[in-house]
Amino acid sequence: MSFADKVEVEVKAGKGGDGKLSFLHEKFRAMGGPDGGDGGRGGSVIFEANHNTDTLSRFKTTHKIEAEDGQGGGTNRKRGRSGQDVIVPVPPGTIVLEGDKVLADLTTSGQQQVIARGGRGGFGNAHFKASARQAPRVAELGEQGERLSLTLELKLVADVGLVGLPNAGKSTLLSVISNAKPEIGDYPFTTLVPNLGIVDFEDSTFMVADIPGLIEGASEGKGLGDEFLRHIERTAVVIHLIDANGADIVADYQTIENELKEYQVDLTGKPQIIALTKTDGMPEKDVKSKVVSLKKASKRPIYAISSVAHQGLDLMLREVVTLVKQTRNERQAAEAEVLPVIDITTLRDGWTVEKTEDGFVVTGSRIESFGHRTNWDNPDAVERLRDIMRKQGIAKELEKQGIEFGDIIKLGTNELEWL
Repeated sequence: MSFADKVEVEVKAGKGGDGKLSFLHEKFRAMGGPDGGDGGRGGSVIFEANHNTDTLSRFKTTHKIEAEDGQGGGTNRKRGRSGQDVIVPVPPGTIVLEGDKVLADLTTSGQQQVIARGGRGGFGNAHFKASARQAPRVAELGEQGERLSLTLELKLVADVGLVGLPNAGKSTLLSVISNAKPEIGDYPFTTLVPNLGIVDFEDSTFMVADIPGLIEGASEGKGLGDEFLRHIERTAVVIHLIDANGADIVADYQTIENELKEYQVDLTGKPQIIALTKTDGMPEKDVKSKVVSLKKASKRPIYAISSVAHQGLDLMLREVVTLVKQTRNERQAAEAEVLPVIDITTLRDGWTVEKTEDGFVVTGSRIESFGHRTNWDNPDAVERLRDIMRKQGIAKELEKQGIEFGDIIKLGTNELEWL
């Protein structure tokens, strides 16, 4: 399966089942009491981080995800069956976006988030029976499920990210220190997709991501880098690999450093180690000279290594472990902070009335939900909606803003004439 780390999908939660308009029919009783049951709730679309998948490739062919509709209510007060939820597995590290709004950031395997909620089932007429209303002829329609156009972005969850110019030795290093088996070749852009590997070193375990080679202008979309720089965002530590045989190693370092800085999120603030690679067979004085040059340019820890000859790796990995542990502790401390609790129910119960050239517009999650569930072809159902607007104080606000007989009230996709 090919790798994919950014896809577009459409999700649609199930519609709630319609409430039943029914009266009990018995022998010698032509018209009994109301017995229409409620409709079932529509199924929701739920995204779940799953460690058994590591790519978004399945969404290249599956662009639409739909949950099941709820069933309508039945006679004898029977409630309709609720629609089945759809659980969508995605790789840990997946961000779910609606436009620029982040709906979910799924980083841990097993973590779930309801992305599109199923519509509520409509009440059957049995629900509306009261002492003053023995034979209600009102049954609600099921509410439509949420429909969203989404972007899924995968940002690999790794402790360490390997960056560098093409052919700097990233894949070779990953293959030596971890269980990964990336494709390795002596030519640029051998790595076309990020590779992950688990490193077991002394008493520590951490994950390393080999990010495809960057070039000058990568942060602006040139080469392969723009699509893969996002994977560096989550890493705790960056290992910047520089080929010791390069014509100008300081310029090579500055090229990558500039791309990390110019990316949409400045990545240069992350803990970084510089690895001068392919030093086997090189005179020691030349290696020392190159290290000195890099220290002047970077002021970061520098390690001369040879992945093929296994030289200098242990010393570098001990520094990596120290930085990874420090970052993990800082993250845990940040996550432990208590965040303010927002009462979502209160926010959803609010409403607004706005006077326009064409009439009045009433908005609000709860009142719009009532509007969606109203059967507008049924005068009794419409009258019930008017009664709800009176009880919630909306009618009083409309009068305050000067509504007159015959004015049009827009509620969601429907229009109501003021009487």
